[in-house]
Amino acid sequence: MQRTDLAAMTCPIARGLGRVGEWWSILILRDAFAGMTRFDEFQKSLGIAPNMLTRRLAGLVEAGLLEKHLYSERPPRHEYRLTAKGMDFREVLITMLAWGNRNFAPEGANTQIIDTTTGRPAEPMLVDRVSGAPLTRPRFAVAPGPAATEATLRRHAATPRRTLLPEATP
Repeated sequence: MQRTDLAAMTCPIARGLGRVGEWWSILILRDAFAGMTRFDEFQKSLGIAPNMLTRRLAGLVEAGLLEKHLYSERPPRHEYRLTAKGMDFREVLITMLAWGNRNFAPEGANTQIIDTTTGRPAEPMLVDRVSGAPLTRPRFAVAPGPAATEATLRRHAATPRRTLLPEATP
């Protein structure tokens, strides 16, 4: 069975999953944000097989999320650094961390985001970078973009009430 190339689809969610959809890739990015750059650091942290790690790192480099830099010539050794595109994945990781804590941590948070001034756990939420307003309905909606295909336009027309955005809370 041949795998569908999600990166070739027009949906931005599918395209993103096509680049980082394997769980190992997301965990490698998590570790890169924690400051890891070297193959052995990723392997020790994740317990991943070397051949799998090699493939995932190559895929992240190919997708432009990591850059490969030579740090030793004898033997040749590389480190992997986040690119600007990779840094943009930070919000996804923060959102996944909060979602995982809310929904899949009955024992409580293992890792959390805290306010360093008060020590209290933070409650991440999505906001519009321009206005600072929370991305909630009715002010915001998911709509076809300027490059929308006919299929995208049909999907949006068929499901006008469905949305990724939550209702605003009073």
